[in-house]
Amino acid sequence: MTGQPIPVIIDCDTGVDDALALLFAVRHPGIDLRAITCVAGNTDVEGVVRNTLTVLEQAGAPGIPVARGAERPLIEAVRTARHVHGEDGMADLGLPAPTRTAVDVDAVTLLRREILASPRPVTLVPTAPLTNIALLLRTHPEVVRNIERIVFMGGAVAAGNATPVAEFNVWHDPEAAAILLTAGVPITMYGLDVFKRVLVPEAEVRRLRTSPEPGLRMAGRLLAHRDPDASGDPTPTGSLGDAGAVCAVVDPAGIRTELLPVEVNLAAGPGRGQTIVDRRPRPGEAEIHAGGRERPLVDVALDVDVERYVELYLSTVERQSAVRAAHP
Repeated sequence: MTGQPIPVIIDCDTGVDDALALLFAVRHPGIDLRAITCVAGNTDVEGVVRNTLTVLEQAGAPGIPVARGAERPLIEAVRTARHVHGEDGMADLGLPAPTRTAVDVDAVTLLRREILASPRPVTLVPTAPLTNIALLLRTHPEVVRNIERIVFMGGAVAAGNATPVAEFNVWHDPEAAAILLTAGVPITMYGLDVFKRVLVPEAEVRRLRTSPEPGLRMAGRLLAHRDPDASGDPTPTGSLGDAGAVCAVVDPAGIRTELLPVEVNLAAGPGRGQTIVDRRPRPGEAEIHAGGRERPLVDVALDVDVERYVELYLSTVERQSAVRAAHP
């Protein structure tokens, strides 16, 4: 990358792959990570704050402000993913408790402050249920004037994971996701269709796990926990998951997107939380007979250059690790 770093704020529910995303973001020279906000999702919000602070310490990151956000969705109860991410949300690796603390303002306050204070428009990267973002947009709509783009990990064109059709982040708080789509800024949806495909080869995972550098060793252990086939046993072949969305911020050419209408199914029942992506070349009978309705247009990621993003991720976290070792 050339030019000035991209101002970025990450909103996360730090489990395993959010941690991988944070490690990449703090080590990529093209990212100016201005803040991190936390929301309930993979684990409870207190655990998310703890995990986020631990990751920053293990990564040797500077004093990036971290704020606690919503402890539950707008309407639904909290439904964590500890069965995927472990009881502590971090693969139960026994990582040390952080010595850092969160800032003394809530996530929405921090989001507003950092977005409006940025000298350049911010790229917002939610890798979690979208509760904090919905609260921000409804409480402080003026922030959109200084948001360049929202790149969110969520949704699916094809199959879901929380249900047959719904992806976890959107399913966890569908109303919040629907609000996000009306933000009035460019949006990229990095959904399950690309999320599940970016896998780090076994040899690379094993190499990271034996690194003497704490951040790289943590990355290797977290990648080894990821089981992309959900077969029940951990596998040393690791999925980058949420980290792919941050890769898409610095290297958008690594994904193929189409600008498509997207809406969230808010109805009760088996379809709730589905991101309905309209890929039809022309209106159908429903629109012809009932009249069209306005639906947000979203850059939906449909394909990804897997090797490109794996190389980008590994080269970033390892190069910057070497830089930090040379200049402690």
